[in-house]
Formats: sequence, structure tokens, C-alpha cells
Amino acid sequence: MTSVDVRTETEAEDSGPSGYAAARLRLLQEESRSGPPRRAALSGLTDDWLAGLFQAGARLMPRGVALVAVGGYGRGELSPRSDLDLLLLHDGNAAAADVAALADRLWYPVWDLGLALDHSVRTPAQARKTAGEDLKAHLGLLDARHVAGDLGLTAGLRTAVLADWRNQAPKRLPELRELCEERALRHGELGHLLEPDLKEARGGLRDVTALRAVAASWLADAPREGLADARRRLLDVRDALHLATGRATDRLALQEQDQVADALGLLDADILLRQVYESARVVSYASDVTWREVGRVLRARSVRPRLRAMLGGRAAPAERTPLAEGVVEHDGEAVLARTARPERDPVLPLRAAAAAAQAGLPLSLHAVRRLAASVRPLPTPWPAEAREQLVTLLGAGRPTVEVWEALEAEGLITRLLPDWERVRCRPQRNAVHTWTVDRHLVETAVRAAELTRRVGRPDLLLVAALLHDIGKGWPGDHSTAGEVIARDVAARVGFDAADGAVVARLVRHHLLLIETATRRDLDDPATVRGVAEAVGTVGTLELLHALTEADALATGPAAWSAWRGALVADLVKRVTAVLSGDEPSEAAPEGAAPTAEQERLAVEAFRTGGPVLALRARTEGEAEPSAGSAEAPSEAHSEGPSEGPEPLGVELLIAVPEQPGVLSAVAGVLAVHRLTVRTAELREVALPPGIEGAGGSVLLLDWRVAAEYGSLPQAARLRADLVRALDGSLDIAGRLRERDAAYPRRRGRAAPPPRVTVASAGSRLATVIEVRAQDAPGLLHRIGRALEAAGVRVRSAHASTLGANAVDAFYVTGEDGGPLSSQRAAEVARGVEGALREAG
Repeated sequence: MTSVDVRTETEAEDSGPSGYAAARLRLLQEESRSGPPRRAALSGLTDDWLAGLFQAGARLMPRGVALVAVGGYGRGELSPRSDLDLLLLHDGNAAAADVAALADRLWYPVWDLGLALDHSVRTPAQARKTAGEDLKAHLGLLDARHVAGDLGLTAGLRTAVLADWRNQAPKRLPELRELCEERALRHGELGHLLEPDLKEARGGLRDVTALRAVAASWLADAPREGLADARRRLLDVRDALHLATGRATDRLALQEQDQVADALGLLDADILLRQVYESARVVSYASDVTWREVGRVLRARSVRPRLRAMLGGRAAPAERTPLAEGVVEHDGEAVLARTARPERDPVLPLRAAAAAAQAGLPLSLHAVRRLAASVRPLPTPWPAEAREQLVTLLGAGRPTVEVWEALEAEGLITRLLPDWERVRCRPQRNAVHTWTVDRHLVETAVRAAELTRRVGRPDLLLVAALLHDIGKGWPGDHSTAGEVIARDVAARVGFDAADGAVVARLVRHHLLLIETATRRDLDDPATVRGVAEAVGTVGTLELLHALTEADALATGPAAWSAWRGALVADLVKRVTAVLSGDEPSEAAPEGAAPTAEQERLAVEAFRTGGPVLALRARTEGEAEPSAGSAEAPSEAHSEGPSEGPEPLGVELLIAVPEQPGVLSAVAGVLAVHRLTVRTAELREVALPPGIEGAGGSVLLLDWRVAAEYGSLPQAARLRADLVRALDGSLDIAGRLRERDAAYPRRRGRAAPPPRVTVASAGSRLATVIEVRAQDAPGLLHRIGRALEAAGVRVRSAHASTLGANAVDAFYVTGEDGGPLSSQRAAEVARGVEGALREAG
């Protein structure tokens, strides 16, 4: 019997592909059946179909052949687009040609339907040998399930594979743990990602399978509470994702989330993500506890024979080292002392958590559950010891995270801080943010713990770090809402009214320094005075400076850099002077004195009547010069990459005689050369005295850019194109349109429309127009052209990019050099917004 004969015969059978396909489609379209019942029904339907194919093909074969489902199919977790993991098992007595023919009868119909198939043909000995060499194959065989044929053959393999797994557990479980850790590094944490992989990320379905494998070893078992429900929810989301996309995907992409949420009967994508996050955290916590237990058992097994021999056969007493009142270290964990009485000691959860974090130890599962079950609630306000233990916990640094997650897993955090519930597992739909809101707050406290030596009140810094985004669980501006919540929480935990007011002020203004430093003209007295009025005292400013850095570092790599830090430090220095009684002048600011390099470029630009530029590649590990540093970029001469560290970006300094259209021309040339603008500043520089013809001014543009592809552009080409752009011979808009047409945007969630506003009380010398939009090639060019079309003069520009979002501020004046009227400013803002919407 040949494989060609097989394919023609199976089409005519009742159990053929067409009958199965129709039944499968009907099942997947049944709205009344979903979740575990549908997965079980789909597995059963597939079993029946494959069993029919097997029986038709095995009629002429002797006994000793079986069809076995392994992996996810073996567990009965068949999602709409799941692979079929199949093993054709034979005892080696049948002719190889007959086994091959039977395999063809099974595999070809599956392929004809377009189903993904992971298949193998082996004897039991071959299957065990493969499992011994391949951990993933061994894991799949742990879930082996009989589908058709010789049941005894399947049962014998299952028994042998499980015995091998238990015998090899001391070697195999460390391998499995390493595999899980490597996967987590590659795919991140499912409990925090905005576009998570439901299967591969930490806390996902792969980890659930790993926990099953650990349980099968009989060495340890995962905490069962909530684990089955978490697994079911993740599988339900994957089913809906498969149906929504029509593909075998496990990545919950942004553009699919609304459709998946609707299919599951959820209100919106945020609720969907919260359920995914909650499930993932249950799995992650169970994994942490289980792997600690595995490590403890394996260590005991390796030490016990030697230790028993040394002690003459007696067991060694377990050491218990005191950590704090009611808390001891035992076998690598913080546990409750035998004398601890949680029902009489309401501070014990915080004391145990603080002691564990300070010692760098995890809190044992038994201890946390005992605390959750028996501890009395704290009085309001908290006693001083409770507040001190909270601050100690937050100040422990990185170990705080694991301890905090243990408390949260058993509901202790929301019992201590009820407002935490609104931010727990709350997604942040901003690519700049790495974490969910709650984890970001804890990460900020971890970062703040590194900065406590810089402030006079580290306790207020740590508590403000924990609460700074607490308002994101409420409608409206999160800083405004957070101020009220923070004041209440500070009172609850026992701070007096004055300290509570400081914490509330820090939360209200936690974005003030970074937004002002990167989006406002620091040489404008109104800018500095406004910050001073908001902050109030030098002590609060000191705390706010540290909070700003901790918040940005905990947000993600795009939120902080040496350059941003230098800008914030410069602002803090100026505000400190004001708060100390040194009022800034009301006269028009002249700005920081230009460096020697900047002055040289300005003079050369004035004398030649054209643009002069200098660029410099920044390399990995190179510190950025601080604001006002005498270090200046060297003359541009880059012809391509040089030997040494890989370039990370470009510092570009351009001097141009003052004329209309400079901003849009420079931005357009950079976009044409595929340079992504990270930051940009524009200001006027007066020529030094003694220069022939002095009296005019030169525009100085300081840019930080990154090459989109390949090496840095040649400086000569940049300058040549800039000359052409300024004289109108280079059609920048046309070049950008051609490129957009050639490279269409990838499919994704639609970005929100651009928003252009007039900043209230931004400056007494100019009107501040603020633009928030999706970052895209040529964005600054389009904004510059829109401002030129509005007939305003750009006095200075401050552009910044955070992930996919651009936030740019432009200080503009009218022809008279003064601020715009309210009506005129509103018209300009509407015009720029309209131009950007039309271009987008």
C-alpha cells in the first residue's frame, strides 16, 4: 500500500478531512460552548477523526502500534489553531514500509486541512532515548495520552517515561529551571507586558506546564490555590485570540485586544489585560515558591548523606537565625518564629516583610498565608513602628520586589493600603512604560532607595515614590487625583499634617521638573519662578529632584539619560537660587554664554552667509557633557563607521544666519537623511563685539539625533542639502512623500490624533505652543512649516521624544517680538493641529 493510494481512499471515508473540517467549523462557531468544554470537545472530535484514520490504515497490520497525543494535545488543551502533537508508536515488529504507509494515512489528511502538525514515529525505546537527550521531548511525553491502537503499548511508554523522569529529577529539574529563566529573559513578564506572549512569557502557559512536570517528579508541588483558574483564563484568552486572528499566535498584540475582549464578554481591553496580568502573577508566584522548594529538596539530598555520616546517622538540627521580633531565617527563607502570635501583633506582616527584604530573603509561603489568615488590622493612624517598618521595607532596594509580590499574592497589600486595589494589575498604554502601574510604583521605590543619601527626609521620598502614580486608578489628571489620595494615605500610615502635605505636594508635582526641563526655556525667568512657586521650599525641591530621577529610571530606558539628568539638575540649581532669595531678572534673558566652539560656528556662519555645522558620534559608555560644558563637538568629518565602540547617536550643532524657515529646513534635511530627532533646541546667539558687520544675530540649533539605519551621514552632504533646503531648491516634502509611499506603515493600533495647545502662564516674553503627537519622520519639519505659515517667529524650540510619543514646545512671538494675544495664540495652535491632522 503506497502513500498515493492512502490519500485517494481517505477522501471517500466518512471520517475523511471534509467531514472533520465541517464538524470542527461548526464547533468553533458555537457561541454557547467556549472555554474548557470547547477545548475538550475539539480534542474529542479530533481524537475520533484520527482514530478513524488509524483504524482504516491499520487493518492489515499486526498488534503493537498505537497513536499517541503528546504535549498540549495530550493534555486536551486543543485551542482553535493549536498544533497537533502526535507520536506513532510501534513495537518494532511491523515492517518499516507498513509503518510508513500508516503514517502517511495519518499525516497527509492533517496537512490537507492546513493544520500544523508536530509528528514522529518511534518505538518505546527510541522515544525514551530521545526524551533522555531532549528535555522538551521529555516534557511532551509526560502528557502522553492514548488515541488509538494498542493501549498497552501507550500505557507502557507512559509508565517508563514517568519513571525515567522521577529517577532523573535531580538532573532534569535544574535544566528545566534554567530553561524557564532563559525564556523569561527573552520574552519578559506576562504580568506586566502591554503586548504579552501568553505562552512563552514568564507566568504564561509554558510555566504552567513546567509546574506540572515538577509535580510529576514527586519532589515538590506548586501551591494549588488559584492556579487552575489562572491556567483556564490564559487558555480562554488564547482561544479567543486564535479565533480573532485566524492564526496560531500566542502574542496578544494591541490591535487584537479589543476584539479578544469582546469575544470573552469583557467591557474593554484594559479589563482583558488585567485578567491576564492577575492570572500570570498567580502562575509566577507559584513558580517562585515551587522552584525554591525544588532547590531546598535537592540541596538536602546532596548534603544529607555526608552530614548523616558525620553525625553518626543522626539528622542535623535545622538552624533558625533571628531576624526581627517574631521573624527568623530558616533554610533560606524568612519564616515566623515559633513564638510569633500574628493574631496579637498587627505590625507583624510589615515587620516580617521588612526583615526579609533587608536580609535579601523571600518570605515563606506558609508565613505569608498564616499572616493573611490570622493578623488583626492595623489601627488608623498606624503606630509609629508600622510606619517605620513600611519605610524599611521600601528602602531595602531590589529585594523589596519579591517580598512585596508575596504580600500582594495573599491580599495583604490591599488590606494595608486599600487604595492600592485601583492600580493593581493596571496596564499603562504607553510604550515608554515597562511595567504596570503597581509594579512601576514599587520599582520607583526601589530606585528611590538608591537616592536616599541625597535627601534629608528619606522616609518621605520612599513613601512619595510608592504613591506618585496612585491617581492613575481614578478619572481625571492622575497627579491631581493622586495628591488627594497621597494626603489621605500619609495620614493613615501615621505622618503628621506637615509631612503629609509634603508627600501630597511631591505626588502633585512629580512630573514638574522633567517636563519643565525638557520642554521649557530655562533662561526665561517665568519658567524658574513658576517651578519655585509650585515646590515651595528647598527641602521639597531636594525630594522632588530625587523622585524625578527615580520615577524616570523606573519608567524605562527612554525616560532618562545623562542629558535629561543634566537639564533637570540645571533647573534645580536655578530654582534653588530663587528659593534662597536670588530672584531672576525680569529683563529678556540672554541665555547661557556660548561655548568657544559655538561662538566660532556663529562667527563663521555670519561671515559666509550660510549654514555651518559640526557633528559628533556618541559611543557606548561615553558620558554626555553637562549643560553649559566647555566640551564641544568637533568639526564634522564622518565618512562612515570607524573602529571602536558602536555609535549610539549624533550630537549635531548648526549655526545659521537668522532667516525664515530655518527650523523646518533643518528638520526636513535630517528626516531625508533618516536621522531620528531625539531632542532639539533652538536659540539666538549674539555675535561677539569686534566682529565686522556685527549687529545681526545667528540661530544656533543643538540637536541630538540617531541614525535610523547604517552609518552616520557625511557632514558635507548634510550641509549641501541644508543650503538647498534654505534656498528652496530641495523639495523636502516631496522626498518624504515618496519615501512614505515606498514604505507603507505597518499595521497596528491607530495612534491618537495630534494635540496642540497653548501653555498657560508659560512665559512673560513669548507664547508657548505645545505639540503632542505620534513621532514620525518629518514631524518637526511639518510643525516648523505650520508655524511659518501662521506668521509667527520661533524664538526657541524644545523637542523631546519618549518612545513613540513626541512632546515639543515652541516659544513663539509676533512680528513685534512680544507674546501673542490669547485669540491669536489659539488660532496658531488650531492651525498647527489642523496641518498635522491633515498630514497624518
